[in-house]
Amino acid sequence: MTLIDTFSEWSGKTFAWLIVPLMGGLTWEVVARYAFEAPTFWAYDLAYMLYGSLFLLGTGYTLRRGRHIRTDFLYEKLSVRWQGMIDAVGYLVFFFAPLAFFIWAAWDEGARSFLMGEKADSAWRPPIYPVKLVIPLALSLLFLQGIAEFLKSAYAALRGERL
Repeated sequence: MTLIDTFSEWSGKTFAWLIVPLMGGLTWEVVARYAFEAPTFWAYDLAYMLYGSLFLLGTGYTLRRGRHIRTDFLYEKLSVRWQGMIDAVGYLVFFFAPLAFFIWAAWDEGARSFLMGEKADSAWRPPIYPVKLVIPLALSLLFLQGIAEFLKSAYAALRGERL
């Protein structure tokens, strides 16, 4: 668990640096558009590719930090043991199977896109398959962190204390 948590922390903080080229590209676009009346043809593609990657690659880190949305008006009043049971069952029923399917489907789509050399439908026409391949990678990172969270939940359910 500690190894997975450490990896999720590292990957989340590393992928967060995608914000730098994202902001650089958007700043360039705004300055070029409004100061020089010369909008770029690549800024939109760059923005959705980098932001989408940034968003998805941060999901494992976000799960590690416990920052995903949850309705906890009743949950917070429960004992640690009950919280662990609810979380463990939730991971088993609602997390692993659907996420495994999404990883498989995303990998299939990403591989297809790579093999055909798919490009974006824009004037710039950048390859789109790198972004499509980020999806199964990001979902796999989320799945990996889900394993650690499930184990922590199972421990809490069995022992009545958090790791």
